[in-house]
Amino acid sequence: MNKERPLRRDQMRDQLAHQAAKLMAEDGITDYAFAKRKAARQLGATDTQHLPSNEEVDTALRSHRALYESDSHPAILHELLQQALIFMQILKPFHPFLTGSVLNGTAGKQSDINLLIYSDDEKSVMIFLLKQNLSFESGEWRVRLMGEEKSVPCFILQTENGVPISLAILPENARHSVSRKRETYADIAAVEVMLATG
Repeated sequence: MNKERPLRRDQMRDQLAHQAAKLMAEDGITDYAFAKRKAARQLGATDTQHLPSNEEVDTALRSHRALYESDSHPAILHELLQQALIFMQILKPFHPFLTGSVLNGTAGKQSDINLLIYSDDEKSVMIFLLKQNLSFESGEWRVRLMGEEKSVPCFILQTENGVPISLAILPENARHSVSRKRETYADIAAVEVMLATG
């Protein structure tokens, strides 16, 4: 009997991951926590302490897009990568990196582009954006830095096509952090390779 409970919980986690992925793909939800909570409500899952991880939802989202959007998804992803590259080239002085759903291949039509840039001077970034005639809004972004969750300044821009770009500003010393997972960040050269081979 005890063996059945963990198995049922694993099956429920799997169902929740797929339902959350479906909500993200079809309803344009980009907030993982919100998608998981909504999926739990829809499936009547009261044990919300065992929700799937973001990685599990990403895996389910990849499966969903491969199954239901195999014709349209590659073109959407290619377009988002092209838009990301344009802005990365503009932001080259700040050593930009692409991260998030566009990089990991789960992005869809309603997804935003997430870029990380490095500067100890938020004001210099603002001046740079203004000189480029780029309008933006200010905000904050939660990131894991040196093993801790921290809030960093963020600017939200838009591409010509109306795709939101979240631009998180990390301190210069974070650029050389060894804790960064290589597969979760891509520089300009890596994005160019993705576009050439995609």
